[in-house]
Amino acid sequence: MAKKVNEHEGVNFEILFSGRSNVGKSSIIRVLTGKNLKVGKRPGVTLKPNHIRYSDLLITDLPGFGFMSGVKDRKQDIVKDQIVRYIESNAERINIAVLVIDGAAFLDIVQRWEDRNEIPIDVEIFELFREFDLDIVLAVNKVDKIKDSSLDKNLDMICDKLGMLPPWKQWLDTVAPVSAKKKDINSLKKLIRQRLHEQKRDDLFKYF
Repeated sequence: MAKKVNEHEGVNFEILFSGRSNVGKSSIIRVLTGKNLKVGKRPGVTLKPNHIRYSDLLITDLPGFGFMSGVKDRKQDIVKDQIVRYIESNAERINIAVLVIDGAAFLDIVQRWEDRNEIPIDVEIFELFREFDLDIVLAVNKVDKIKDSSLDKNLDMICDKLGMLPPWKQWLDTVAPVSAKKKDINSLKKLIRQRLHEQKRDDLFKYF
C-alpha cells in the first residue's frame, strides 16, 4: 500500500484566513502577498482550502461560508463542517487566525440571525478560534463603505458582538480596519508582522 504523501510537510508557520462569502478574503490575500488565489466563478463553488506556500510558511484561504445565492443549504452545511474540521485538525500548527468580515454589512447580518434566535457563523468561527487558543486577528474589510463619522461607533458595536468590550481602540492589537478595494491593508500587515516578530520569524517579513 502506497504511503500517503503529506502535501504540507515541512510547514512550520501557518496563517489562516476565514470569512463569509464575498467579504474579500482572496482580495486581501492578493494585496497582502501579491499572489492570486484560485477562486470560484461564483460564491459557494469552492469547497476546499486554497494555499500559498513560501518556504515553511503556509497561507490558507478557507472556503467562504454563510448564505450563498443559488447554493443549497446542505452544501452550505458541508462548507461549514469542512472549515471546522480543518481548524480542529490543524490547530496546533496555525500561528495566526484571521477572521475577515464585511464591516459595512456585519451588524445587519448578525441582527438577522439574532432575530431568529441563532448564532451567526462568523461569531461561531470566532469562538472556535478562541476555544483553540489561536492568535486571532479580526480584519474588518470594506470600511471605505462606512462614513468616517460612524466608523468608531460601528467598530465598537462589531467588537461587542464578538465578545470584545468596547471601545474598539483597546483592541488595536487584534482589530484591523481595512479596505482591500482601495489596497489599504496596512493595519492588517502591521498586526501580522507584529506576530511574526514576537515568534522570532522576521525572516518571513519579505513575503508581506
